[in-house]
Amino acid sequence: MAAHRETPIGDTQEPRAVPGAWLVALRLIRWAREHWLLPIMLLAAVVRCYDLTAASIWFDEGSSVLLSQFSLADIWVRAAHDVHPPLYFMLLHGWIGLFGDGMLSIRSMSAIPGIITVGLGVWLVDLLATRRAALLAGLLLALLPTAVRYSQEVRMYALLGMWLIGATIALVYWVRQPRRHRYLVAYALLMTAAFYTHYFTALCVISHWLYLAAVRVQPGYRLRHIQRPAWWLANLAIALAYLPWVPNLVDLLQHIPELKASNDIGWEDPVTLVSLPSMVWSLLIQDDGGTFPVWLFMTLPLALLALIGVALRRDRSVFRGSLLLLCYSVVPILLVFVVSFISPVFIERYLTAYALGLPMLVALAIDRLYTGFRVLALAILVLFVGVELIGVKNNATVDSNDQFGVLVDYVNRHFTEGDRIVTSDMMWYLSYVYYNRTDAQIRLYTPNAADGHSTRPNAYGFGTLVSNDVYLDRLTDLPNGSGRVWLIGTLDEPNDFAALPEGWQRRSDMHAAGAFARLYQTPPDTGKPGG
Repeated sequence: MAAHRETPIGDTQEPRAVPGAWLVALRLIRWAREHWLLPIMLLAAVVRCYDLTAASIWFDEGSSVLLSQFSLADIWVRAAHDVHPPLYFMLLHGWIGLFGDGMLSIRSMSAIPGIITVGLGVWLVDLLATRRAALLAGLLLALLPTAVRYSQEVRMYALLGMWLIGATIALVYWVRQPRRHRYLVAYALLMTAAFYTHYFTALCVISHWLYLAAVRVQPGYRLRHIQRPAWWLANLAIALAYLPWVPNLVDLLQHIPELKASNDIGWEDPVTLVSLPSMVWSLLIQDDGGTFPVWLFMTLPLALLALIGVALRRDRSVFRGSLLLLCYSVVPILLVFVVSFISPVFIERYLTAYALGLPMLVALAIDRLYTGFRVLALAILVLFVGVELIGVKNNATVDSNDQFGVLVDYVNRHFTEGDRIVTSDMMWYLSYVYYNRTDAQIRLYTPNAADGHSTRPNAYGFGTLVSNDVYLDRLTDLPNGSGRVWLIGTLDEPNDFAALPEGWQRRSDMHAAGAFARLYQTPPDTGKPGG
């Protein structure tokens, strides 16, 4: 770095520019011009951290915590039998080691990536369009209800969004400067992390290749990036990095029947033509719109489609940023929708990472309308923000007194040494284990079916998290203890524990969040000896 020359005191000659000082001054000027980013990030943090611990841990979250408690080697093996790759659970394992397994801690591991993703979205749109469009995208991303929701769950969806938006930024930098191979290195690392986080990363690969193919054949200035050896090598590197997991994926695919039998997959409702507009409503207001009049039900999806058309139509950029966002968000949603007619997987949380592109497209449309149709652009912005605020409110509407954690806390407070606790199914078991503060082993009731076959989970899906000594085929197999048994089941399913042993007498009954906790006193001779 060249040294600067000082101006002597009293010298009337104007001092020459000082490079270091100018850099500082330029940073301050830029900061003064871009101070709007802080309120956007603060807004993103507030809506994601508000009532972060209000809703109880549900069974998917409970499975995340349970899997993360194993060693890293065991997580690799057990995740191989689960429906998700292992990276998120490994990171959660380390996070809990540092910050504990309290609700605030474990949910913060999703909230923080969710907040970071808003900043990444601003960065991406700033690369693709104007600073105003980036500001609008930040506002709409901060309030996107589906992103807020899954930034508050102990699952991998917020983390996946961070990886994929980060990878898309790296792709844009490389498209603009194809000789800078470091951008492809960053791209490969981020996409590899995404593949080890969720299998739906494959949709992002499709969207990026589709974008590069589209700009290769576009009229006018054609971008030939898809033909560059560096791009192919980057994708080959991703594939090679994923090879260690491929045998596990192949094994998992071969055991789809076991996963369906244990209800870990195949539980999704079949899709219909109205499922697509319903998904748009779910993403934006956390309600599928099924009770709305037909005209209203179709208005929002059609309006969103029109705005996407505006963003594409008015895009005069060389790199076609609107097309990239279309490929990133709309194409994966449509692909999953079509595939779901064969095998239903059209689930909101699976698509949340791709829904992040929708508010960015809306921001581009508003920005491009603002020049000639200012009032219309502002009206669209106000309406879209209003729709999102409805979704944020719906997401934040939680009755803290009607939560499963309240029910388990009741049992914890009234538990006496020697009490037995039995849950009726895996759904309640995975949540209950997280909240249990007693020394009792929580048992999972697995009575034989009417035809005599066992209802115990198999070694795939959630069954990989549970040891055999947890299962209880008959209530009479409970060992003797205090003579008291807590049964935890579904409130509207009175036959969760059909045919109770003779002589059991109900002593108390508590219910919350659709579940019940019933305390029974057993006769003195009930149960097997031993603790």
